[in-house]
Amino acid sequence: MFTLPQEESRAPAPCPSPASTQDLDSNYGDGLERERSRKPDWKLPELCDSTTMLSPDSSYLSSRGRVIKWFWDSAEEGYRTYHMDEYDEDKNPSGIINLGTSENKLCFDLLSRRLSQSDMLRVEPSLLQYPDWRGHPFLREEVARFLSFYCKSPAPLKPENVVVLNGCASLFSALATVLCEVGEAFLIPAPYYGAITQHVYLYGNVRLVCVYLDSEVTGLDTRPFQLTVEKLETALQRANSEGVKVKGLILINPHNPLGDIYSPGELRDYLEFAKRHELHVMVDEVYMLSVFEKSAAYRSVLSLEGLPDPQRTHVMWATSKDFGMSGLRFGTLYTENRDVATAVASLCRYHGLSGLVQYQMAQLLRDRDWINQVYLPENHARLKAAHSYVAGELRALGIPFLSRGAGFFIWVDLRKFLPEATFKEETLLWRRFLDNKVLLSCGKTFECKEPGWFRLVFSDKAHRLCLAGSATGLSLLLPRDAAGPAGA
Repeated sequence: MFTLPQEESRAPAPCPSPASTQDLDSNYGDGLERERSRKPDWKLPELCDSTTMLSPDSSYLSSRGRVIKWFWDSAEEGYRTYHMDEYDEDKNPSGIINLGTSENKLCFDLLSRRLSQSDMLRVEPSLLQYPDWRGHPFLREEVARFLSFYCKSPAPLKPENVVVLNGCASLFSALATVLCEVGEAFLIPAPYYGAITQHVYLYGNVRLVCVYLDSEVTGLDTRPFQLTVEKLETALQRANSEGVKVKGLILINPHNPLGDIYSPGELRDYLEFAKRHELHVMVDEVYMLSVFEKSAAYRSVLSLEGLPDPQRTHVMWATSKDFGMSGLRFGTLYTENRDVATAVASLCRYHGLSGLVQYQMAQLLRDRDWINQVYLPENHARLKAAHSYVAGELRALGIPFLSRGAGFFIWVDLRKFLPEATFKEETLLWRRFLDNKVLLSCGKTFECKEPGWFRLVFSDKAHRLCLAGSATGLSLLLPRDAAGPAGA
């Protein structure tokens, strides 16, 4: 059933993480080729003397522009390779299958029918004019009602605490800019969604202090990669000793890439830790409606009675994941801190949504019958089926993995397939996948300190998942003596 791929016939594409360790700081979320077992380096990048990262035509750019371009050139190269050879069932059936980007591709039929209905199209003068930068009042009211219901808030959430803009990437960028001074930092448990590094740095010049988590269950831990208050305290103390001013904590719940769901008790512990140290908490709940296992009991932070520090607790959500429309670009912030809401809203003039999109979003979010009776049940069923298929294939290959019934991905342990436990070997394995037409995300891009972990996205159509597990994909993981000759 599974065979090893042929040897590579072309130069391998680089892993989507920077290759140089001398130009930029080790905390960039898209990864530097540096081992994470040593003490972290909190030094900020020196923008003016990093000549090795500059291309010949970069003299046209400012130092900030060169860093921004460097991020694009290094971190996005793997995805550019994919886009040049993207799989298409009819036009390019031998192209690369993308199991690296966390998108839900299972429910286009449901979404296209709903978004094509007549109530979604409305044009009136107010929708074509400059809006309130916080978002049209009708949309903020609908968002407040939507979050009150699905987050199960103890009391109705208030529209005046809502700001809408074009996605969570912009939200991270805006919050970092208004909460931190240049060079200050947020704590973030690692592994984490690596693009957050760019989100907080490129505009705000804010860095991340990683709270590194281990796969081995030790001490009082009950699961791999478990976040505890003790680990938060240790990371904060280390940052303070290095002269790094930490202003906040970033939590992703459900977690990307682990799929972890924090219990209400854990959430409260983290929030109490932040309150003791007067830290802001940014809670990314972008996968909150993508919990497909009934046994996985998810609770939003907005469901907690009496937040320890509501003025420093800021919650974000978007339709990109839960509604499978990452190209539409809609995100929302809920914060009781009016100063924070106003400052973020001021930046929305650069990150706002068109009036027509705001109208569509309001129509979608208010259609509770369609969401509850059509979309969510079918979406969860399809996610569960796709997850079951991929999990079964991994088990058949004897590949360990972590998955807790939330999100679009499985955190796969491929450490036993690395000749040496180094990120160089992880990169080589990533390249081998790509050369055999499967794009995954290697653990380095999530700042995982242990080489050999990969994120595999399963929220795709069955025929693409099947192809990815064929002789051009997962077969390369089988021992050579079990797989037979190459190409068999």
